[in-house]
Amino acid sequence: MRGRRLRIRLFIGLMIVGFAYLRKCSQRKENPYTGKVQTISLTPEQEIAIGIQQAPSMAHQHGGLYPNNQYQTYVDKIGQRLVDNSIAKRSAYKYEFHLLKDDKTINAFALPGGQIFITYALFARLTDNSGRLNEDMVAGVLGHEIGHVLGKHSNERISEANFWKLITMGASVGADLGGLANSIGQQTLLKNGRGDELESDELGVKLMIDAGYDPRYLINVMEILKAAAGPRRVPEFQSTHPDPENRIQKIKQAIQKYKQ
Repeated sequence: MRGRRLRIRLFIGLMIVGFAYLRKCSQRKENPYTGKVQTISLTPEQEIAIGIQQAPSMAHQHGGLYPNNQYQTYVDKIGQRLVDNSIAKRSAYKYEFHLLKDDKTINAFALPGGQIFITYALFARLTDNSGRLNEDMVAGVLGHEIGHVLGKHSNERISEANFWKLITMGASVGADLGGLANSIGQQTLLKNGRGDELESDELGVKLMIDAGYDPRYLINVMEILKAAAGPRRVPEFQSTHPDPENRIQKIKQAIQKYKQ
């Protein structure tokens, strides 16, 4: 009797694993903006809904929005110029750009569907030698984050996470979008890997060129990030982000590629 129950459990387990693999295979799609084949389970509408749902929480963690409409308008103008003059305009995403109040954390990030954030701590450092804000550098940061949206990086991580959840827990993926947004967690949304960062750098270069910005200023942004990390930066092989020096080399290659 015990052996029979064990065989039944094994059969059910194999069925779940088989279903998970078949489901994943059916979700393999070519990204229309990058040409890369990815595991994609969310529609653009679902990505947008998740981003909108998570946006207030993300802003709250960074002290809310920066209380200066002039700076917010400046960010909006640059972000919209990038969208209107590039492949981003042909996407189904709804882009919104947010300047966060946080003056300690040097960061920028994107949620699926087009919600894009930059902290004041990073924004305030994007200046030229005279201390004035440099529009090309701001465009470099926002273009990189738009690249994450077009690269469907959060969508891919959510899809892969659900695949492994199905494998390990033997449970089907829930259809409720609200439940999905709450269950995936912020780390799943924001933890980009090295490949995602490099792909977004390249997309950022193309977006900048298409919008009439100088992509060489994205290199300046990398120098700022490198300086901010300081000498205690985690070695590249221990980090999910490529070393800024390696990113600079890839950015130079992308500039040569798209300037031709």
